[in-house]
Amino acid sequence: MSADASDDDTIVDRVPDDAPGAAEIGFSVPDRYNASEILFRNLETGRGDKIAIYGATGDWTYRQLCEQAARFGNGFRELGLARGDRVLLFLDDTPVYPAALFGAIRAGLVPVLINTLSPVELVRFYLQDSRARAAIVDAAYADSFDGETVDGTALETVIVNGLASLAGRFEIKDAETWLAGQETRLDAARTDRDDMAFWMYSSGSTGRPKGVVHLQHDMLYTAQSYARHVIALGQDDISFSVPKIFFAYGFGNSVTFPFATGGGSVLLAGRPDPQAVFTAIERFRPTVFYGLPTLFTALLKDPRSATADLSSLRLCVSAAEVLSAEIFNGWKELFGLEIVEGLGSTELLHMYLSNTVEQKKLGAAGKRVPGYEIRLTDRAGAPVAAGEEGILSVRGHSSAPCYWGQSEKTADTMRDDWIWTGDRFVEDEDGFYFFRGRADDLIKVSGQWVYPLEIELCLAEHPAVRECAVFGVELADRRMTIRAFVVLEPGRAESAATTKELQAYVKAALLPYKYPRIIDYTNELPKTGTGKIDRQALKARPLES
Repeated sequence: MSADASDDDTIVDRVPDDAPGAAEIGFSVPDRYNASEILFRNLETGRGDKIAIYGATGDWTYRQLCEQAARFGNGFRELGLARGDRVLLFLDDTPVYPAALFGAIRAGLVPVLINTLSPVELVRFYLQDSRARAAIVDAAYADSFDGETVDGTALETVIVNGLASLAGRFEIKDAETWLAGQETRLDAARTDRDDMAFWMYSSGSTGRPKGVVHLQHDMLYTAQSYARHVIALGQDDISFSVPKIFFAYGFGNSVTFPFATGGGSVLLAGRPDPQAVFTAIERFRPTVFYGLPTLFTALLKDPRSATADLSSLRLCVSAAEVLSAEIFNGWKELFGLEIVEGLGSTELLHMYLSNTVEQKKLGAAGKRVPGYEIRLTDRAGAPVAAGEEGILSVRGHSSAPCYWGQSEKTADTMRDDWIWTGDRFVEDEDGFYFFRGRADDLIKVSGQWVYPLEIELCLAEHPAVRECAVFGVELADRRMTIRAFVVLEPGRAESAATTKELQAYVKAALLPYKYPRIIDYTNELPKTGTGKIDRQALKARPLES
């Protein structure tokens, strides 16, 4: 199918039914399938009174969560939304999120998961790109949906979770009042396994973020492959993911996996500072903890780490960045727990490479996750020899079929039935894959893809900047960060205040996580014989300790 297909077209799974991945994990799903069954099946299996969500505002049982999801689905239908219509979710991690998500899917709608750090310009883009007719928004983010942002989009209704003052050319509903009048039962829409279920947006590089389309069966596939075959998650497990639900990694950790296995999920709203994370672990006693290397570092450095009680945990998982030996060893020494590293993507929905407690190598993204096929090729697509570096492609039945409305980018990434990741890897003799960089200049900072050139072009527009160059650099603990070399305009002084001003400028113009963490000031940038910036010379400059 073309990625520019109309809303009435069916988007089919690109992976052939006879591909070996599904058979390997025993995956089977009927042609008629609705992804909300991941949640609602817990009522059929007698788990209605079991706690599904633990949180600061109170615990929710599966029955309560299913009833609230039904209210959302009935409410969306009452608004006149039709099958396939998009509903924008701009929410923090509370029980409202999975209730709205599964309610929309059960009603045959397509929820669109949005990063709550998005500036208003991106919110407007998401509304225009998705053509969402409704949005469910936490009151804390309601200001992003003012009349100017929404005007000219398809948005008709904004449902606000909490108290907020909002005005515009759309209907505004208070979520609590609106939901109170809805029925607590809802039959699942008669969707097919290859119908659209939900969207996520990938990080933008040189252009706008891409709408990643996922199908009704994709969630269940990741539960079968990773949750079952890699971390052996069960109904007695309680999962706690610091990465938020709107990230593919956090989505699987907090929503798909615990509900698919009948376990529990700890949801932490607000900023996940170390104190809040330690408090949640001690209060709710999760068994599986999901984080990023940046988070594990912050937790290790926090004074509370010396007395924190993590005895409930059986497993700690890390993804999105390379996990250093320093972090791994420090965590194990302090808490007696090993961190299991893996790698996934929004396009695949979760992990396709992973270490395990039993089989691991420090510095490796891991082995192939059951249910996925991996291949390494050169730029032309030819296989590389054993032990040689190649660009990694992956396929499995959770592969996104397209980027919505972007046929060229779809063709570049979804190559036949394979996802071309753009990541360079080496596979060792034991089947472990080691990351060697990007085929392009994209790097990952705090779990998010960042394009240094985009930051460079943004920084160059600041009136205080005469010239600049921006790079990704690897820190001593193997985390990646952004470093900028800046030549200031005459009359502007090098200072901490200037650094904060430039960082704030990039945060406001792009996304908050895209700012340069390190800014080095210099009188001039080195040049090559042709007058170009000598980037290799700049990259060779050591970081100040």
